[in-house]
Amino acid sequence: MNIHEYQAKELLQSFAVPVPAGGIAFNATQARQAAEEIGGSRWVVKAQIHAGGRGKAGGVKVVNSLDEVGKAADSLIGSRLVTHQTGPEGSLVQRVWVEQASQIRQEFYLGFVIDRASQRITVIASSEGGMDIEEVAKVSPEKIIKEVIDPAIGLRDFQCRKVATAIGLKGKLMPQAVKLMKAIYRCMRDKDVLQAEVNPLAVVGSADDEKLMVLDAKFNFDDNALYRQRTITEMRDLGEEDPKEVEASGHGLNYIALDGNIGCIVNGAGLAMASLDAITLHGGRPANFLDVGGGASPEKVTNACRIVLEDPNVKCILVNIFAGINRCDWIATGLIQAYESLKIKVPLIVRLAGTNVEEGRKILAESGLSFITAENLDTAAAKAVAIVKG
Repeated sequence: MNIHEYQAKELLQSFAVPVPAGGIAFNATQARQAAEEIGGSRWVVKAQIHAGGRGKAGGVKVVNSLDEVGKAADSLIGSRLVTHQTGPEGSLVQRVWVEQASQIRQEFYLGFVIDRASQRITVIASSEGGMDIEEVAKVSPEKIIKEVIDPAIGLRDFQCRKVATAIGLKGKLMPQAVKLMKAIYRCMRDKDVLQAEVNPLAVVGSADDEKLMVLDAKFNFDDNALYRQRTITEMRDLGEEDPKEVEASGHGLNYIALDGNIGCIVNGAGLAMASLDAITLHGGRPANFLDVGGGASPEKVTNACRIVLEDPNVKCILVNIFAGINRCDWIATGLIQAYESLKIKVPLIVRLAGTNVEEGRKILAESGLSFITAENLDTAAAKAVAIVKG
């Protein structure tokens, strides 16, 4: 689950992380009022969408008067912002964040991610802030600093000093850097964050009064832990998410919409990815990724079919099950239940293997319904592609 920049800043502020004063606005009048409350003579108006690259796409505007604040907000709200992360259709801007403009002296990148290799939270930092960290890693990998955190003892002061020194923070900024890093780590640990990204982390103010400030932040949360993070769940912006994905998560299904026409219902993320590859290999285009997980009851299978069919582009459904914890007879019963209750009109290609496979195949064969069966994934994918191509 993602949240907006302003929500990430509010969350960081609750952990005593310094962020600029700001306010959220849903129209030009509110934006102007927010700027008046903040005070000063220079502000930044930022489009709030769940995507990076807003600045390059014109979604961040620096203004010097209250009239300019209102005009900037008016031009952004209601527009579709296209960035490298939104795709060509862009994302609808429904709100803007107005904050006090900062006197930036230097910018850095700071991120906290879960490293799958070490299975530990890892600090990633760079002196090249304000840029795409992927580009920095590609062009100047030596400027990427990594520090692995031992979960038994947490982030230590010496690790923070090590990272800060490596990216060029020193003097009066050093204790600020230590405090800030430890606060973000506590936030990540306590709020079940999968990734916390601060870009840029900036040195602001005059030479005599330098301060570290988080000027932009991006958070991604563990969906499986949201049941114990009520305050985080309340931040969810359903308008920024595919409603099918939100509905699927409520039924314990992992669903991601794609742009093809072959619906996919599979158990296991690896097998789901293999199914998408097989469809593509045969010249087809998958309409979604959907992992029903383990212990798929007939009701869960029915919900999976219904969610897949909510996509009007779906011309057939490929069901690929290799049962272990799951049982093929459960899947078969669920497919029959879905076929009858949803009045499915598109072809269903079913490949079953694993636990109770013979029982599952028998249930499908004796149902009297027009399921198309396949012995293996390659055959199933080939049949699905042939059907959508007529």
